[in-house]
Amino acid sequence: MFKIQKWDLLVAVYVFCIVASELMGAKTFLLFQYGSFVLNASVAIFLFPLIFTINDIIIEVHGKERARSVVRSGLVVVFLTFLFSLLAISLPPSARFGGTEAAYDAIFKSSARIAAASLIALAISEFTDIFIFAKIRERMHGRALWFRNNVSNFSAQFLDTTLFMFLAFYALNRPVADNISFLWSLILPYWLLKCLMSVIETPLVYAGVRWLRTDKVYAVASAKPTV
Repeated sequence: MFKIQKWDLLVAVYVFCIVASELMGAKTFLLFQYGSFVLNASVAIFLFPLIFTINDIIIEVHGKERARSVVRSGLVVVFLTFLFSLLAISLPPSARFGGTEAAYDAIFKSSARIAAASLIALAISEFTDIFIFAKIRERMHGRALWFRNNVSNFSAQFLDTTLFMFLAFYALNRPVADNISFLWSLILPYWLLKCLMSVIETPLVYAGVRWLRTDKVYAVASAKPTV
């Protein structure tokens, strides 16, 4: 019989979201256009809010330390994926795959600056999300999950977006005012879009908490006392 423990599945989905965002997030698509105003978004926009949602589900059921452990594990996966991609594109192709080498390299080769910016922003924002969610949960005595989820997500995703844009696209040869104007034009709409996705995904937090708690209750109930 095909069986998967709920906790294992949740962590697997979390790792999928991170790896898919890193590998496929470079593609953007047209999201909205009004006259000369064009808003493009990375395909990772569908996954990033889910990453923070899973963080909140884990905190709600298993506590902040467990969530921090999962985040650290995810960052290790991102780092190893980056290292392996460098190894994979550096190896010479066999004769059979020589014709596709350029396309392969184009897909998996990314700027070191972009990769570093993504890793740093993700690390800081995820730990910030955990900290804010846990603090509000403590102050509100576990009430208003929807409020805690969205406040922590909005804050962490603003930090993630701002850090990434500055680290990846700040031009040292341009005036500070020019940089801030350009970067803010990227940060604001992209952050608002992430906030919208977080609101849309709020029911998933409630569903995820109920789903994971049943597994936890079963595990406690079925545990045998040790002598």
